This record gives sequence, structure tokens and C-alpha cells, in this order.
Amino acid sequence: MTPLARRFAFASAAFFLAASVASAQFGPVKLTTSGYVMGFVGEHEPDLHTYLGIPYAAPPLGDLRFRPPRPVTPGRTPIDAIVEPPSCMQAPYPEGGFYAQPLVEVSEDCLYLNLWTAGDEGDRLPVMVWIHGGALTRGSGSLPLYDGTALARKGVVVVTVNYRLGAFGYLAHPALSAESDQGVSGNYGVLDQIFALQWVRDNIATFGGDPDRVTIFGESAGAWSVNVLQASPLARGLFQRAIGQSGGFFDGLPVLRSSEDGSAESAGEAFAKRLGIDGVDAASRLRELDAEAILAEASKQGAFATRPNVDGWVLPKQIAEIYRSGEQADVPVLVGSNRDEATSLMGRMLPSNKSGVEFLVKSQFPDVADEFFEAYPVPDDAAARRAFIDAFSDRVFAWHMKTWATLSETVPSPAWLYFFSHAPPHPEKDFYGAYHAAEIAYAFDNLDKLDYEYAAEDRELAEAMSGYWIAFAATGDPNPLGGPDLPAWPEFRPDTARHLEFGSTIEAGSHLHRDRMALWDRFFEVTQP
Repeated sequence: MTPLARRFAFASAAFFLAASVASAQFGPVKLTTSGYVMGFVGEHEPDLHTYLGIPYAAPPLGDLRFRPPRPVTPGRTPIDAIVEPPSCMQAPYPEGGFYAQPLVEVSEDCLYLNLWTAGDEGDRLPVMVWIHGGALTRGSGSLPLYDGTALARKGVVVVTVNYRLGAFGYLAHPALSAESDQGVSGNYGVLDQIFALQWVRDNIATFGGDPDRVTIFGESAGAWSVNVLQASPLARGLFQRAIGQSGGFFDGLPVLRSSEDGSAESAGEAFAKRLGIDGVDAASRLRELDAEAILAEASKQGAFATRPNVDGWVLPKQIAEIYRSGEQADVPVLVGSNRDEATSLMGRMLPSNKSGVEFLVKSQFPDVADEFFEAYPVPDDAAARRAFIDAFSDRVFAWHMKTWATLSETVPSPAWLYFFSHAPPHPEKDFYGAYHAAEIAYAFDNLDKLDYEYAAEDRELAEAMSGYWIAFAATGDPNPLGGPDLPAWPEFRPDTARHLEFGSTIEAGSHLHRDRMALWDRFFEVTQP
């Protein structure tokens, strides 16, 4: 029995258990390029159809490992799209970690998408395609926080996508490049995302969606991916708007090959050698390896840096160069970051005294250390933690989002910038603040997916944020037309640098953290001609 057939059998059996628990009923059968698919409807929402685990590409197993995705071969039996699909190969989050959560089955057979819609064929509703985060090494499109029900109720079709992660999605190697028609390797995770968008283009009208109004949106590594997709000529025409939440690649990516160390291929060669693989038959031997062996080696600290590479095909050149020259997809963008990104990512490792911050800064940024302490004053131990949180959040996230908005001036389409400073009611709210990924529950209007004691102001903020996101998906402008009375969101322009802050209130501002951003502009020299 093939992996896909096993999944169909498992899905059929699992449905009856799911139905008895959730009182679900079979939904309409839809014909897609993957074959016939059958989803389900909730007992109390007969107009909202859910499809979990639609295969958008053939399972990347055996000879298809470390290759671009291939089309699904449709079967005669309808696919029961009623259970969560497997997550792509990944190590579990460290137990007790901030983002630790159980995943459904982990498998190489993971190229599936989920879909929520309240539309019928011909409705041409806006489409929002979510690309999950997780550092390109973890995560799944099936996490509860990404449930598309609430957004679908408001008139959009929501799609969440799995894509290959870690070494399975980003390993480059000379032997793999040699057998490629384009002479490249790596970037399989990006190609999966593009393949999923092609599936959406070809099939979404069947589910009531408009293939000419597709918004890609993602957070963290999902925003990295949106950044790459906007830069890649291979994704051109597959989406009409882009939302990036806390993630960009404007500080550079590895190149596929180079005469110097540090190329993606040289890193892949070193990785393969640690697995005992070298020589002319390296490609076939990499495909013969047990998946768990690859995962175990890739999961070692510092063993494999998971990043897309500049290969001349998926990415013709560095992201910043593409945006500087106006060669990215000419689509409206909405981008932003959170105030306290560092807290959940570094946790108790955050420096708590002046000497700790001074040591980190002088070791990591010796060329701008003096300027650093002007932008982020640390007069005493009490100011140290706040200064480091601000600097980390700016360096890793806010600067990229501001740069993304700034470089959007090279194309006619507009840009909007946000800053999320609202601290959700996490049990340790005072420590974590507006942490990395805090905005997701609000943008999806999925507060009930987290076990927090939300107040009325949280629910009002979720209603507002999801309203802005949906308006942007519908029109390319986040300001709702004829919808709720929300503060106007001014367009970003480099000279005025307007933004919208989601905090205790929703307010427009300008030149967010100007001096701090100027420091990183000088450090990276990306926006300079």
C-alpha cells in the first residue's frame, strides 16, 4: 500500500471517531487536480466547510527526496480530507519550552494543505494562504492557532500549508545539483510553497475562492518565506498581496556555490560527510538514508543552518539586491513586528545586568558598540534587560520589516507597516510582554485557541486586527470599506515612515524608533545605493 493510500485508509477510519466527538458531517465533494476530495461541516455551521489534509504534491519519498515537488497522481477514491495531515520531519520542541506543543504524526509524506471556506463555486472570495513559522525546522499548518474557521466566517477562504523543513527542505549538495536540470539544489521547501500556490491557483475557485485575489501571509520563518516568494521569479503571478509578520532576509543568504567557504553546497557536503556519505554516488546514498538518521544529525546544535540559498533560479540574487532594484513582485505589502520579540526566544537567558549587555554588544557588534549604547542606553542594571530586548527585537525583526516597507518604494504598489505592542494575558505577562508570535491569535481572531484569561480589550483588538488583515486581502488596502469603524492606517512612505501601532489603543505614528533603526541601517548598509 502506498503512503498516500495508507493515509486515505487511516483518514476513513479516523473520520468515524472524529464525527462521534465533534458531531461533524461530510461536506461536499470537490474535484481538484489532486482528485476528488471530501471535507466536513460542523453540526452548527453547515455553511462552513473544512478540508484537512488535501495532498498538493506527491509524497517526497524514495527517489523524490531532495527533488522539486511533483504532481499528485489522482486516484479513483475520494480523499477523505477530515483529519490533520502529518507534520513534516522535525525534532520536537524542547520540553517545557515556550513554544512546546504536541504535533500530529511526523513524516516525510507531509505535503498537504488545509482549507476553510464558507463560499461556493463562483463566489470568488479573497484567499489567504498561511505559511507557518518555526525557523524552517519546525511547525505545521495544522497547529490550532492557525485554524481558519474564524477568518472564513468573515468572508475569506483560508489555506494553511505544510512544506519540507530542515535538511529535507534546504540541503544543497554538488551531487544533487549535478542531477538537476537547472544545476541547483536546496530550496525544496520554497519550491513546495510555490507548488502549493500553483495548486491554489488551479483549484481554489472550486472552493469559492478568487485565484486573482490571493494573499500570502506568514510569521517568523513564514514571513521569511513570504519575503523569498516575493523575490522569486518562480512565484510571479501566484499571489496579489503579501503580509510579513516578524521576519525578513535583508541581511543576506548563503549562495549555492562559491570558491570560498560558507556556500550552501559546501555546508551540504560537510553535513553528508558526517553521515558517512561522499563521492560520486552521494545523491543516491542520501536518498537511501533512513529519515530519522538525517533528522538526528540535522538536529544537533550547529549541525545544519536551515536557510534558502541564492541559486540563480529560485533566487537570482540576494533579497536586498532584488528589492533595491525593484525586481520583486509588484504587490501591496503589509509588514510589521512586535515590541518584545526577544523575551520568548531567549527566555531566562536574557541578560539582566549592565555588564552582561556590555559584554554581548562588544563581542557581537564591536564596530558599532559606541553607537549602540547611544541608541540603547544602559545606565544601570535596571535598564539592561529592556535595552537588550529592544536591541534584539530591532536587529532580528523590526529593522527587516522597516527595510521591507522602505524598499517597497521601488515598485508602484503600496506598503503598510505595523508595530504590535499589546501584551497578551500570558500567565507571565510582565516577563514576556508582546512576545514573538503574540499577534497571531489576534490576526486570526483565534484567542480561544490559547488558554489565557482574555479581557474585552483583547477581543476588541482581535476583531480589529483580523478586520484589517481581511480588508487587505480583499482590496490590497487594510483600511476596511463599509466595515467596522477603525482608525485609519496610513500608507508607509520612506520620508514620513507612517505606521499603525496595536497597543492599549490603536494609533497611527511616524518614524518608529528612528535613531535605533538608523543604527541598524548603518550596520547593514542595505538601504544605501
